[in-house]
Amino acid sequence: MYIIKIKGKAKIPDYLQVRDTNFTLIAYTRTDRPEKALEKCGLGKRVPEILKIMHEIPFGQMTKLEFND
Repeated sequence: MYIIKIKGKAKIPDYLQVRDTNFTLIAYTRTDRPEKALEKCGLGKRVPEILKIMHEIPFGQMTKLEFND
């Protein structure tokens, strides 16, 4: 899976995209409240990890998500 943070402009807020290994869009949500969208797409148990990564990565940089199970 991959994650990318997109910078909004003016009245458009910042967004977060989560994509699978084929780069198919799984989740597209605002960065200020992503929990509900992540739970809806089946990533509910990964929310804390995704939020931590989201706050660390710069805008526009696609980052590979690797979870330790």
